[in-house]
Amino acid sequence: MTTPRQTVLRFLAAPTDVGTGTQVHTGRILEWIDKAAYALAAGWSGGYAVTAYVGNIRFSRPVVSGELIEVSARLVHTGSTSMHIQCDVRACDPVTLDYRHCAECLVVFIAVRDGAPTPVPPWTPASRLEVHESDEAVMRIGLRKDIERAMAEQTYSAAGTAPRSTLRFLAAPGDVNWGGNAHGGRIMSWIDDAANLCATRWSGTPCTSVYAGGVRFYHPVKIGHVVEVEARLLHTGHETMHVSVHVSSGEATSPERTLTTHCLTVCAALGPDGRPTPVPRWAPVSAEDHALDEHARHLIRLRGRGRVTGPVRAPP
Repeated sequence: MTTPRQTVLRFLAAPTDVGTGTQVHTGRILEWIDKAAYALAAGWSGGYAVTAYVGNIRFSRPVVSGELIEVSARLVHTGSTSMHIQCDVRACDPVTLDYRHCAECLVVFIAVRDGAPTPVPPWTPASRLEVHESDEAVMRIGLRKDIERAMAEQTYSAAGTAPRSTLRFLAAPGDVNWGGNAHGGRIMSWIDDAANLCATRWSGTPCTSVYAGGVRFYHPVKIGHVVEVEARLLHTGHETMHVSVHVSSGEATSPERTLTTHCLTVCAALGPDGRPTPVPRWAPVSAEDHALDEHARHLIRLRGRGRVTGPVRAPP
Protein backbone atom coordinates (compact mmCIF):
# COMPACT_ATOMS: atom_id res chain seq x y z
CA MET A 1 0.00 0.00 0.00
CA THR A 2 1.39 3.38 -1.03
CA THR A 3 0.02 6.91 -0.68
CA PRO A 4 1.94 10.18 -1.10
CA ARG A 5 2.48 10.27 2.67
CA GLN A 6 2.76 6.57 3.54
CA THR A 7 4.37 3.41 2.22
CA VAL A 8 3.80 -0.09 3.57
CA LEU A 9 5.99 -3.05 2.65
CA ARG A 10 4.71 -6.60 3.28
CA PHE A 11 6.67 -9.83 2.97
CA LEU A 12 7.47 -13.08 4.77
CA ALA A 13 10.45 -13.29 7.12
CA ALA A 14 12.79 -15.84 5.56
CA PRO A 15 15.08 -18.44 7.19
CA THR A 16 18.03 -16.40 5.91
CA ASP A 17 16.85 -13.47 8.07
CA VAL A 18 17.41 -15.45 11.28
CA GLY A 19 20.49 -14.76 13.40
CA THR A 20 22.38 -17.29 15.47
CA GLY A 21 19.26 -18.44 17.36
CA THR A 22 15.69 -18.82 16.14
CA GLN A 23 14.76 -15.14 15.93
CA VAL A 24 15.22 -12.71 13.06
CA HIS A 25 18.38 -10.67 13.52
CA THR A 26 17.58 -7.17 14.79
CA GLY A 27 20.08 -5.86 12.24
CA ARG A 28 17.87 -7.27 9.48
CA ILE A 29 14.87 -5.44 10.95
CA LEU A 30 16.88 -2.22 10.75
CA GLU A 31 17.53 -2.92 7.06
CA TRP A 32 13.79 -3.36 6.48
CA ILE A 33 13.07 -0.07 8.21
CA ASP A 34 15.63 1.81 6.13
CA LYS A 35 14.27 0.37 2.88
CA ALA A 36 10.69 1.33 3.68
CA ALA A 37 11.75 4.82 4.73
CA TYR A 38 13.84 5.23 1.58
CA ALA A 39 10.92 4.17 -0.63
CA LEU A 40 8.79 6.91 0.93
CA ALA A 41 11.57 9.53 0.87
CA ALA A 42 12.38 8.88 -2.78
CA GLY A 43 8.72 9.00 -3.72
CA TRP A 44 8.05 12.20 -1.81
CA SER A 45 11.17 14.04 -2.99
CA GLY A 46 11.01 12.70 -6.54
CA GLY A 47 14.65 11.60 -6.52
CA TYR A 48 17.55 10.18 -4.58
CA ALA A 49 17.70 10.58 -0.80
CA VAL A 50 20.20 9.53 1.87
CA THR A 51 19.75 8.46 5.48
CA ALA A 52 20.96 11.27 7.75
CA TYR A 53 19.79 10.15 11.18
CA VAL A 54 17.93 7.29 12.84
CA GLY A 55 16.71 7.74 16.39
CA ASN A 56 14.77 6.14 19.18
CA ILE A 57 14.76 2.61 17.74
CA ARG A 58 12.81 0.39 20.12
CA PHE A 59 12.38 -3.35 19.73
CA SER A 60 9.28 -4.57 21.57
CA ARG A 61 9.08 -8.24 20.56
CA PRO A 62 11.10 -10.72 18.48
CA VAL A 63 10.29 -11.73 14.90
CA VAL A 64 10.55 -15.35 13.78
CA SER A 65 11.01 -16.91 10.36
CA GLY A 66 7.77 -17.49 8.47
CA GLU A 67 5.89 -14.57 9.99
CA LEU A 68 4.22 -12.03 7.76
CA ILE A 69 5.99 -8.69 8.17
CA GLU A 70 4.48 -5.25 7.70
CA VAL A 71 6.87 -2.28 7.67
CA SER A 72 5.10 1.06 7.45
CA ALA A 73 6.79 4.40 6.77
CA ARG A 74 4.79 7.58 7.35
CA LEU A 75 5.89 11.16 6.66
CA VAL A 76 5.42 13.28 9.80
CA HIS A 77 7.43 16.43 9.04
CA THR A 78 9.40 18.13 6.26
CA GLY A 79 12.24 20.61 6.53
CA SER A 80 13.77 22.53 3.65
CA THR A 81 15.70 19.45 2.42
CA SER A 82 14.73 16.82 5.02
CA MET A 83 11.94 14.31 5.43
CA HIS A 84 11.14 12.98 8.92
CA ILE A 85 9.61 9.53 8.66
CA GLN A 86 7.99 7.45 11.41
CA CYS A 87 8.53 3.72 10.85
CA ASP A 88 6.71 0.84 12.52
CA VAL A 89 7.26 -2.90 12.17
CA ARG A 90 4.52 -5.44 12.88
CA ALA A 91 4.50 -9.21 12.47
CA CYS A 92 1.89 -11.96 12.54
CA ASP A 93 1.17 -15.57 11.74
CA PRO A 94 0.10 -15.46 8.05
CA VAL A 95 -2.86 -17.73 8.91
CA THR A 96 -4.34 -15.71 11.79
CA LEU A 97 -3.24 -12.24 10.61
CA ASP A 98 -3.11 -11.17 14.25
CA TYR A 99 -0.47 -8.45 13.92
CA ARG A 100 1.68 -7.49 16.90
CA HIS A 101 3.99 -4.51 17.22
CA CYS A 102 7.71 -5.36 16.97
CA ALA A 103 9.74 -2.18 16.48
CA GLU A 104 9.51 1.55 15.82
CA CYS A 105 11.78 4.50 15.12
CA LEU A 106 12.10 7.89 13.47
CA VAL A 107 14.26 8.19 10.34
CA VAL A 108 15.45 11.45 8.78
CA PHE A 109 16.29 11.43 5.07
CA ILE A 110 17.90 14.24 3.09
CA ALA A 111 17.04 14.73 -0.59
CA VAL A 112 20.18 14.90 -2.73
CA ARG A 113 20.81 16.06 -6.29
CA ASP A 114 24.27 16.24 -7.89
CA GLY A 115 25.84 15.41 -4.53
CA ALA A 116 24.23 18.28 -2.60
CA PRO A 117 21.05 18.62 -0.50
CA THR A 118 18.09 19.77 -2.53
CA PRO A 119 14.70 21.18 -1.48
CA VAL A 120 11.76 18.81 -0.96
CA PRO A 121 8.06 19.53 -1.44
CA PRO A 122 6.66 20.81 1.87
CA TRP A 123 4.06 18.80 3.72
CA THR A 124 1.39 20.59 5.75
CA PRO A 125 -0.45 18.59 8.42
CA ALA A 126 -4.23 18.82 8.08
CA SER A 127 -5.80 16.82 10.93
CA ARG A 128 -5.21 17.16 14.66
CA LEU A 129 -3.38 13.83 14.62
CA GLU A 130 -1.08 14.99 11.82
CA VAL A 131 -0.37 18.26 13.67
CA HIS A 132 0.45 16.26 16.79
CA GLU A 133 2.81 13.95 14.89
CA SER A 134 4.53 16.90 13.25
CA ASP A 135 4.93 18.63 16.62
CA GLU A 136 6.48 15.46 18.04
CA ALA A 137 8.97 15.37 15.16
CA VAL A 138 9.89 19.02 15.69
CA MET A 139 10.36 18.40 19.42
CA ARG A 140 12.74 15.58 18.59
CA ILE A 141 14.89 17.89 16.45
CA GLY A 142 16.07 19.68 19.57
CA LEU A 143 16.45 16.44 21.48
CA ARG A 144 18.41 14.94 18.58
CA LYS A 145 20.81 17.88 18.57
CA ASP A 146 21.36 17.45 22.32
CA ILE A 147 22.09 13.73 21.84
CA GLU A 148 24.41 14.40 18.90
CA ARG A 149 26.27 17.04 20.88
CA ALA A 150 26.63 14.76 23.90
CA MET A 151 27.93 11.92 21.72
CA ALA A 152 30.35 14.14 19.76
CA GLU A 153 31.92 15.54 22.94
CA GLN A 154 33.12 12.14 24.17
CA THR A 155 36.70 10.90 23.93
CA TYR A 156 37.42 7.33 22.84
CA SER A 157 41.10 6.47 23.15
CA ALA A 158 43.49 3.74 24.22
CA ALA A 159 43.20 5.11 27.76
CA GLY A 160 39.79 3.45 28.04
CA THR A 161 39.86 -0.01 29.62
CA ALA A 162 36.31 -1.07 28.75
CA PRO A 163 35.70 -4.28 26.80
CA ARG A 164 35.50 -3.73 23.05
CA SER A 165 35.08 -5.65 19.82
CA THR A 166 36.11 -4.70 16.29
CA LEU A 167 34.82 -6.01 12.97
CA ARG A 168 36.89 -5.37 9.85
CA PHE A 169 35.87 -6.20 6.27
CA LEU A 170 35.44 -4.79 2.75
CA ALA A 171 32.20 -3.08 1.74
CA ALA A 172 30.96 -5.47 -0.94
CA PRO A 173 28.94 -4.87 -4.13
CA GLY A 174 25.95 -6.51 -2.41
CA ASP A 175 25.95 -3.68 0.14
CA VAL A 176 25.35 -0.97 -2.47
CA ASN A 177 22.42 1.44 -2.45
CA TRP A 178 20.91 3.34 -5.36
CA GLY A 179 23.56 6.05 -5.06
CA GLY A 180 26.54 3.71 -5.35
CA ASN A 181 27.50 3.70 -1.65
CA ALA A 182 26.76 1.26 1.17
CA HIS A 183 23.07 1.15 2.09
CA GLY A 184 22.23 2.91 5.37
CA GLY A 185 20.29 -0.14 6.51
CA ARG A 186 23.29 -2.38 5.90
CA ILE A 187 25.50 -0.06 7.96
CA MET A 188 22.98 -0.26 10.81
CA SER A 189 23.11 -4.04 10.52
CA TRP A 190 26.91 -3.93 10.90
CA ILE A 191 26.48 -1.72 13.97
CA ASP A 192 24.04 -4.20 15.45
CA ASP A 193 26.45 -7.09 14.79
CA ALA A 194 29.34 -5.34 16.51
CA ALA A 195 27.26 -4.21 19.49
CA ASN A 196 25.86 -7.69 20.06
CA LEU A 197 29.32 -9.26 19.75
CA CYS A 198 30.69 -6.92 22.40
CA ALA A 199 27.68 -7.51 24.67
CA THR A 200 27.77 -11.28 24.21
CA ARG A 201 31.45 -11.45 25.10
CA TRP A 202 30.84 -9.49 28.29
CA SER A 203 27.70 -11.28 29.44
CA GLY A 204 28.69 -14.77 28.31
CA THR A 205 25.13 -15.28 27.04
CA PRO A 206 23.23 -14.67 23.80
CA CYS A 207 22.12 -11.03 23.48
CA THR A 208 19.59 -9.03 21.55
CA SER A 209 19.25 -5.32 20.85
CA VAL A 210 16.38 -3.60 22.67
CA TYR A 211 17.20 0.00 21.77
CA ALA A 212 19.41 1.98 19.44
CA GLY A 213 19.67 5.74 19.16
CA GLY A 214 21.74 8.61 17.92
CA VAL A 215 22.52 6.84 14.63
CA ARG A 216 24.24 9.73 12.87
CA PHE A 217 25.58 9.31 9.32
CA TYR A 218 28.52 11.67 8.74
CA HIS A 219 30.01 10.34 5.48
CA PRO A 220 29.09 7.63 2.98
CA VAL A 221 30.81 4.23 2.97
CA LYS A 222 32.10 3.54 -0.53
CA ILE A 223 31.96 0.08 -2.04
CA GLY A 224 35.42 -1.52 -1.94
CA HIS A 225 36.54 0.48 1.10
CA VAL A 226 37.81 -1.20 4.23
CA VAL A 227 35.19 -0.87 6.97
CA GLU A 228 36.05 -0.94 10.68
CA VAL A 229 33.21 -1.22 13.20
CA GLU A 230 34.34 -0.77 16.79
CA ALA A 231 31.97 -1.41 19.70
CA ARG A 232 32.84 -0.42 23.27
CA LEU A 233 30.97 -1.15 26.48
CA LEU A 234 30.03 2.06 28.29
CA HIS A 235 27.66 1.05 31.06
CA THR A 236 25.86 -1.98 32.48
CA GLY A 237 22.39 -2.11 34.00
CA HIS A 238 20.82 -5.08 35.74
CA GLU A 239 20.10 -6.97 32.51
CA THR A 240 21.40 -4.56 29.87
CA MET A 241 24.65 -3.34 28.36
CA HIS A 242 25.05 0.09 26.77
CA VAL A 243 27.44 -0.11 23.84
CA SER A 244 28.82 2.74 21.74
CA VAL A 245 29.64 1.85 18.12
CA HIS A 246 31.79 3.80 15.65
CA VAL A 247 31.97 2.94 11.96
CA SER A 248 35.02 4.14 9.99
CA SER A 249 36.07 3.43 6.41
CA GLY A 250 38.79 4.22 3.90
CA GLU A 251 40.74 3.06 0.88
CA ALA A 252 42.24 -0.40 1.18
CA THR A 253 45.61 1.03 0.07
CA SER A 254 45.70 3.55 2.92
CA PRO A 255 45.72 3.23 6.72
CA GLU A 256 43.61 6.39 6.98
CA ARG A 257 40.01 5.90 8.14
CA THR A 258 37.16 8.42 8.22
CA LEU A 259 34.37 8.26 10.79
CA THR A 260 31.17 7.55 8.88
CA THR A 261 28.58 6.59 11.50
CA HIS A 262 28.13 6.65 15.28
CA CYS A 263 25.46 4.94 17.38
CA LEU A 264 24.53 3.94 20.93
CA THR A 265 22.97 0.48 21.27
CA VAL A 266 21.42 -1.10 24.35
CA CYS A 267 21.63 -4.90 24.39
CA ALA A 268 19.83 -7.28 26.74
CA ALA A 269 21.38 -10.56 27.88
CA LEU A 270 19.17 -13.61 27.33
CA GLY A 271 18.99 -16.67 29.57
CA PRO A 272 18.33 -20.29 28.47
CA ASP A 273 14.58 -19.53 28.43
CA GLY A 274 15.11 -16.63 26.02
CA ARG A 275 14.16 -14.05 28.64
CA PRO A 276 16.36 -11.21 29.96
CA THR A 277 18.88 -12.34 32.55
CA PRO A 278 21.26 -10.44 34.87
CA VAL A 279 24.67 -9.44 33.52
CA PRO A 280 27.98 -9.01 35.34
CA ARG A 281 28.47 -5.43 36.47
CA TRP A 282 31.24 -3.52 34.70
CA ALA A 283 33.12 -1.08 36.92
CA PRO A 284 34.87 1.90 35.26
CA VAL A 285 38.61 2.11 35.93
CA SER A 286 40.20 5.02 34.08
CA ALA A 287 39.04 8.63 33.93
CA GLU A 288 37.84 7.97 30.38
CA ASP A 289 35.85 4.94 31.57
CA HIS A 290 34.11 7.04 34.22
CA ALA A 291 33.37 9.80 31.70
CA LEU A 292 31.81 7.37 29.22
CA ASP A 293 29.81 5.62 31.95
CA GLU A 294 28.36 9.00 32.96
CA HIS A 295 27.79 9.76 29.27
CA ALA A 296 25.64 6.62 28.98
CA ARG A 297 23.66 7.68 32.06
CA HIS A 298 23.23 11.16 30.57
CA LEU A 299 21.83 9.66 27.35
CA ILE A 300 19.34 7.65 29.42
CA ARG A 301 18.11 10.92 30.94
CA LEU A 302 17.93 12.60 27.52
CA ARG A 303 15.93 9.72 26.08
CA GLY A 304 13.52 10.05 28.96
CA ARG A 305 12.78 13.62 27.86
CA GLY A 306 11.46 12.50 24.49
CA ARG A 307 9.80 9.21 25.40
CA VAL A 308 6.32 8.71 24.03
CA THR A 309 4.47 5.74 25.49
CA GLY A 310 1.77 3.94 23.51
CA PRO A 311 0.44 4.85 20.07
CA VAL A 312 0.37 8.50 19.13
CA ARG A 313 -3.19 9.80 19.17
CA ALA A 314 -4.79 13.11 18.42
CA PRO A 315 -4.87 15.42 21.42
CA PRO A 316 -8.34 16.31 22.76
